[in-house]
Amino acid sequence: MRAWLRVAVVGTLAILVSSCGTADDFYHRFTGDEHQETHRPPPPAVAATPVILISIDGFRADYLDRGLTPNLKALADGGARAERMLPSFPSVTFPNHYTLVTGLVPDHNGIVNNTFEDPGLPDGKFRVGSKAAVADERSWDEATPIWVSAERAGIRTASEFWPGSEAPIHGVRPSRSSVFDQSISSEARVDQVLSWLDLPGDQKPSFLTLYFDIVDTAGHHFGPDSPQVNQALATVDAAIGRLVAGLAARSLKADLVIVADHGMAAVPANQHLYMDDWADPAAFRIVAAGAVAGLAPNSAPVQAKLLAHRPHVSCYPKGGVPRRFQYGSNPRVPPVVCIAEVGWLLTTHEREAHSKTPTLGEHGYDPADPTMGALFIANGPRFFPHVVLKPFPNTDVYGLLAHLLDIQPLPNDGHVEDLYPALR
Repeated sequence: MRAWLRVAVVGTLAILVSSCGTADDFYHRFTGDEHQETHRPPPPAVAATPVILISIDGFRADYLDRGLTPNLKALADGGARAERMLPSFPSVTFPNHYTLVTGLVPDHNGIVNNTFEDPGLPDGKFRVGSKAAVADERSWDEATPIWVSAERAGIRTASEFWPGSEAPIHGVRPSRSSVFDQSISSEARVDQVLSWLDLPGDQKPSFLTLYFDIVDTAGHHFGPDSPQVNQALATVDAAIGRLVAGLAARSLKADLVIVADHGMAAVPANQHLYMDDWADPAAFRIVAAGAVAGLAPNSAPVQAKLLAHRPHVSCYPKGGVPRRFQYGSNPRVPPVVCIAEVGWLLTTHEREAHSKTPTLGEHGYDPADPTMGALFIANGPRFFPHVVLKPFPNTDVYGLLAHLLDIQPLPNDGHVEDLYPALR
């Protein structure tokens, strides 16, 4: 293994965390005003070391302990890792990917769910499968992702997939980027990143993103404890090994920040909650479904029916969502927000009848639940080895990226100080 992954140990820094109390206690750490005073590490002397932000969608933090990902384990051991990173609410893909690069929780960054309504968007709705909505600046312009700030600072960026990278946010896109194509193999995605790093000096990006989706897909279709998830873990780990080897072959030192957007919980086939049984389906719109649902009733009496107490789910008016979720102020949040108990799925009879594959794994639940815990690994010249960080919210990652790139972060919901113990 190259020297930059095998940083000499001056002293072993291990920061271990004990279990927390209630969920509200757990979140007070991240929503209150108390923060430990720590010494801020100096910024990088030069911006020559590329920063590569890698997302492995749906990689639950404890997957790292399965013994199936030796390359990721080596990076974790030779750098910093978190016991788990807390996603923001709702713990779903697009909102949390945008949180990672803006430092803003979904209620503040505008991507409030994978599906939401906004009359200013094409068809009045954002859906992850809508190419028009995904490429429309208006979907994303409530926040500014790190690549926009980097480009404005003269730092070239490149994106091998990341939510938001296909839109000209505030008129800016990465210098180089790819339109998402799920059929592109993990190996080919790595090779694209390496090819960008082979560009001439004045064209070579200093900040790059790389995204893998197969772990999440397997988790949804087969459940988090399935052989298919284990195979996906091994495949992505091999791709990470390919990236590390490619960097070494080019004698490139890079700061790697490897994250997941959320974890994954098992959903037994008989643990479905049918929202069309709660009220006349013609009297309300289901904006989003899954572990967290957004509902838009057409009258106050219908809203009262939707808010009624039921087992395995809690429904709130948007202004009454528990404070620790930091959710409900954005106009894009629908009038009623329902949060399923972990392991239960909010759906309808019609949706289930038209589903081509069963859902045996899901995310979107309370971010404090351990099954929602996400992977975090950081390895490179700027990181100490053998660091284990206590759980922290994913809003902190944006400030870390800004620090590594030596650019001024915009106001955000994170506290990069949580990560200072990992930084040289």
